[in-house]
Amino acid sequence: MKSSKIALAVATVLSLSGIAAHAVAQGIDDPRRADYFKTFEGKTIAFVPVTMGIDLTEGWASVMKKQADRLGMKFEIRDPQFSADRGAEAITALIAEKPDVIVVHNPDVQSYAKLLKRAEEAGIHVVQINMRSNYNSDVYVGADWIGIGEAEAQAVVDKCGAGTSGKVAILQGQPTSGSDSGMMKGADNVLSKHPEIKVVANQAGEWDATKAHSVISTVIQQNPDLCGVIGFWDVMDLGAAAAIKESGKPIVLVTSGGGEQMACDNVEKGVFEKEIAYQVMDQGRDLNDMIVTVLESGQQAGKLKAVVYSPQLVISKETLRPGLCWSAKDLKK
Repeated sequence: MKSSKIALAVATVLSLSGIAAHAVAQGIDDPRRADYFKTFEGKTIAFVPVTMGIDLTEGWASVMKKQADRLGMKFEIRDPQFSADRGAEAITALIAEKPDVIVVHNPDVQSYAKLLKRAEEAGIHVVQINMRSNYNSDVYVGADWIGIGEAEAQAVVDKCGAGTSGKVAILQGQPTSGSDSGMMKGADNVLSKHPEIKVVANQAGEWDATKAHSVISTVIQQNPDLCGVIGFWDVMDLGAAAAIKESGKPIVLVTSGGGEQMACDNVEKGVFEKEIAYQVMDQGRDLNDMIVTVLESGQQAGKLKAVVYSPQLVISKETLRPGLCWSAKDLKK
């Protein structure tokens, strides 16, 4: 009797094994896959940058478009070309057109705040990238600006302490932007602990390399013993770097940016002492993940309130290696 039960059990196991083997041989369907792709089919993602034609926005747009194409979504760009008024007009038009997601790169904390609230009240998910507004939408993906300001300030403190003049200039981009307000707070967190450091100038370059060159040239003329410059964007800070080179003085320039190859090249040449980068291509991946999340969650627009801070990448002569920076040239491939 006992042996017959054992035989029956063995037969059952073998039978089940045969069924499982057959299932594996035939392949196993994923019951979630069809619904996943159906969720995104025909959806529209609209991107409103501060401007196209710069490494940050070109990088984000490239990554978002690739995902949109893969998932059967429409991706469109409304480029205001550095005009907050044209950006506001673009968002107003989009609210009427009702895309499923608007991705916004705010020029400052106030210009689009009421419009982003209106967009979410109209049922459109809003994802803010790298420069937030005063309105907290579904998602913010971007740099931890306070952390970047702290890292930049500390890098300059390390070079401009005892044995130097201690004189430092701060070159902001646009003081009313979400990035600048955060970086200023971060810089103050560090500089307030170092009375040996004296900030002799704190001016805006308005994201323009020519203006940055003019500002830093004047600061150097007024302070020939200037030790360091804390810059708020690497593309703009190339103008500051040119002013430093023309002066012939060993002034330390620390900057921040998207980690494009230009940053690695200029650190290697000694143009930048360091860049505290926020890695544009990784931000693009985070953007894509959050676009998928708000669409797949089924939540009402404006309910999620998520934040995804980008990890810092320190680009210095000590950290340089092949592949550390991404290349804008590769976006066209």
